[in-house]
Amino acid sequence: MALFSQTGQQGLQGLLWKCRMFRPVSRWQQLLAVSFGIPSWKKVSCFSSVTSSSTALPADPKAADAFPTKKRSEVVYEEEKGWDEETKEIPEEKLRLPSSAGAPKKRISPIALRHKFANVQPPEKPLQTEEWNRLRESFQSPEIFEEVMFNSMIRYNSSIDVAKSLLTHMAKSSGDIGYNLLVKYLALCVQQGKTSEICDVYDILKIRFKTLESGAYNLIVRGLSNSDQWRKALTLLEEIKKAMTPSRGNYESCIKAACRHQEMTLACELYHEMLTKDLVPTLDILQTFFDYSRGMKDPELQKELFGILLYFRENQIYPHKTLMRSIKLWFESIPGENWRGNLTNITNSGQCPVCSHQLEDSELSEEEYNKLSERIIRDVIHGTDTFRKTSPQEFEAFQTFVENRLPFDIVIDGLNVSHIKPRKLQCENLFEAVNCLAKNNARLLVLGRKHMLVNSSNWKREIMKEMQNKADFFFAENISEDDPFLLYATLQSGKRCKFVTRDFLRDHKACLSDSLTRHLFRKWQRGHQIVLLPSVGANPIKFLPAFSYDIVVQTTGDTWHIPYKDVYEEKYSYQVPRKWLCLHRKYRRV
Repeated sequence: MALFSQTGQQGLQGLLWKCRMFRPVSRWQQLLAVSFGIPSWKKVSCFSSVTSSSTALPADPKAADAFPTKKRSEVVYEEEKGWDEETKEIPEEKLRLPSSAGAPKKRISPIALRHKFANVQPPEKPLQTEEWNRLRESFQSPEIFEEVMFNSMIRYNSSIDVAKSLLTHMAKSSGDIGYNLLVKYLALCVQQGKTSEICDVYDILKIRFKTLESGAYNLIVRGLSNSDQWRKALTLLEEIKKAMTPSRGNYESCIKAACRHQEMTLACELYHEMLTKDLVPTLDILQTFFDYSRGMKDPELQKELFGILLYFRENQIYPHKTLMRSIKLWFESIPGENWRGNLTNITNSGQCPVCSHQLEDSELSEEEYNKLSERIIRDVIHGTDTFRKTSPQEFEAFQTFVENRLPFDIVIDGLNVSHIKPRKLQCENLFEAVNCLAKNNARLLVLGRKHMLVNSSNWKREIMKEMQNKADFFFAENISEDDPFLLYATLQSGKRCKFVTRDFLRDHKACLSDSLTRHLFRKWQRGHQIVLLPSVGANPIKFLPAFSYDIVVQTTGDTWHIPYKDVYEEKYSYQVPRKWLCLHRKYRRV
């Protein structure tokens, strides 16, 4: 409170003027009065529109004169650590402030708002109107006082009563509670699990509006899902479907609620419905299925969870350690099946040291390889996007260059590798990699750019000449795309050829026309991409060879082998995990 100076008392000036024209008390006004403790119905009757910042639509189009429609803008509130991602889906574009106490409407960057007033602390107890007025007047930017204060209340998890007292003050003094401030209040209610208050705000909003924007829906669904009234979230989900596609957060909140109440069939139905809408589930929600299914003897549920593991396989998803443990505990809890889980590292030959099972070979069959090669040349190399950054003439020249020198053992993305150590010259990084890979007389092709041939601080001419004695180089135009060259040269060199890049090649997988070919592409990539690891200080660059076995979830029915990572990685990584969970079923002797 020391941040605010006391500058005297300001009464409710202008309130009587605002109330001169009496309007009938509506249901939403009554709810506002009851929710925020406003004693006089006449004061409630002078409220203007609840919408000062909203993408929501009025519920009664005939009420346009009584509640004039204001220009739409997106709702925004503070993004704080600990909030689930559904509350972060509210766009941060433009902020329109409510017209409280006659303040002019103003636009301000939400990010600037957060940083500038990050240390503002809210009151510890509810305030009267006169006290809020004094604080507002002493605040250095009174026109954004309410926004800052609600952001601060969310950050410091203030008492709901403090937030109510501010909304009551706004309703009494200006007759205008902004939509965005109601959503911020809603966020605080959800944060504290105040179910009755969540329902109150929802009733206020749904009476005034036909539909809400997704951020408000996310908060309400989440709040209801975490309460004993969780089935109301399912009803709300059906309402949302009439107006828009529900968000991933909407579905996951409802799925978690169903799982917590052991309604696993319902949870699975929501999960499949989510997938049909192309909403990608988080690992958190997939872990929920395993956590709440322990000890259940249900063949259909077991089939669903096996399906999740196969979903990992098809999409090259590697669970983190926490999810891996949940999977292990679920397997071991299945009544009467005697599953045992062990953490292990697979040998270089691809054999599991726990159960002695030989993992799938990463090598494609001749038929698979030919099919993949044809599809990549058709869909990726000669596809619609390849020549946006390279010309047909340049690529034809490259094809001739490659065909005259085939086969190569290793193809290197030179520019990509040259950035492996930021503190070293790029040519020195590439030279170190070439020297390492050229051992054992391997035939190398390095894909470079023409600017590498120009003597500069990063590209020394003498080093470039020395490298060209150890490897073939093809220098493309500076704006050309490297990846089509890399894929073409590697595939044309045959099944034994490997490639080096730190890229995940995700965009090129997406260009392939069918799921089977995309699966083959990922399998081929896992078995042919040499992983280049950055080193510390003066230590040399390290290369992890491509695996002879496939790094993907595998099963024989009586065994499951699941590669996992220690920590969750939100972004795709070209590095595959080295750790495995071995699950095998032991049959009791009769």
